Amino acid sequence: MNTANTPHPADPSGRPPYRLDPAGGCPHADNARLLAEGAVAPVVLPGEVEGMAVLGHDALREFLSHPDVAKGARHFTALAEGRIPDGWPLRTFATVPGMTTADGADHRRLRTLVSSAFTARRVEALRPRVEAVTAGLLDGLAGAAAAGDGVADLRRHYALPLPLGVICELFGVDPAHQDRLHHLSSLVVATDTEPARAVAANQELAALLASIVTAKAAAPGDDLTSALIAAHGEDGDRLSGPELIGTLLLMIVAGHETTLNLITNAVRALCAHRDQLTLVTEGRATWADVVEETLRWDSPVSYFPFRYPTRDLTVDGTLIPRGTPVLAGYSAAGRDTEAHGPDADRFDVTRATTAKHLSLGHGPHYCLGAPLARLEATTALEALFTRFPDLDLAVPEDDLTRHAGFVGNSVRTLPVRLTR
Repeated sequence: MNTANTPHPADPSGRPPYRLDPAGGCPHADNARLLAEGAVAPVVLPGEVEGMAVLGHDALREFLSHPDVAKGARHFTALAEGRIPDGWPLRTFATVPGMTTADGADHRRLRTLVSSAFTARRVEALRPRVEAVTAGLLDGLAGAAAAGDGVADLRRHYALPLPLGVICELFGVDPAHQDRLHHLSSLVVATDTEPARAVAANQELAALLASIVTAKAAAPGDDLTSALIAAHGEDGDRLSGPELIGTLLLMIVAGHETTLNLITNAVRALCAHRDQLTLVTEGRATWADVVEETLRWDSPVSYFPFRYPTRDLTVDGTLIPRGTPVLAGYSAAGRDTEAHGPDADRFDVTRATTAKHLSLGHGPHYCLGAPLARLEATTALEALFTRFPDLDLAVPEDDLTRHAGFVGNSVRTLPVRLTR
């Protein structure tokens, strides 16, 4: 992220905007610099689109639940005026039909259709299945390490297939589609995807999801896709065709990409802080503590698009004009010293403020899959370090290649050695 040389027209304070790097990178140093200047910052999005980012914990909490902040794309002024091209890398976040771009009654209607599958009770019933999948993946990880001179990519062989497999199983998606779904979703959520490739990826992903819907309509099963199709068929205005595809896209993409980053980041954190791992293995902290501190300290989502003020709105003393696309700065808020103390940049699984993090959202759009993400991550971490207590990174942390883009926050691969 680099300081732009021109003033940001949408920021009346005259504070220089920060140009978000579409290629991504570690966000924390830039976040600290931005936060030192204020909780709300003007930013330049890809394509020279003017936006804002809410970075401070308290300011973000207020903004996420403010009644005059919307998710619907009709509130995005530049989009409504035709100034956002089809190949804009963040366009899907703004326009995909579904609960992440709906407000009010529409949002409640869409959320209700899938929320019953993600209650704490229903998710807890999935525990045996998650544990079984995890055990099989550990065997596969050991096999990959044996074939790779003792080194395996934990992200590819463990952190990815667990949440991807579970969410696809819930929605009745054939395992044969999983690799392609992940590849396409990675292109869709990246912020450095070239316009033509972004358009093609979105079209292919929509076509693949449509083919899954067609197959399920012809042969329904005991899965959430079949249930959504049935709801659409019973009352056509409950769930439109585009909303059905958009809901599948959201649940499958968000249902694995964020948990993938969460597990990856937690393993990185524990390898770099063996004293914190010892606290857990000695029973002085829990795996749930590890998950919550990872969510705070190294949020799996750095900047999430978009919300739009429906009127000129002042947040923490900064005016955000109506219709401005605003990013939720989760990784910045997690290390805000005003909320988490002067040592907010330290990984500490016993931290009293860990539960205050906003990394799973806040307000009406709080992450629907939070109970499932927590179950998957705690199960994965406990099983991993129980079986491989000496697991460590196979390369220095600084040599790891960062995630492509500023939405997701993680690394592309995580080479590990399972034994010393």
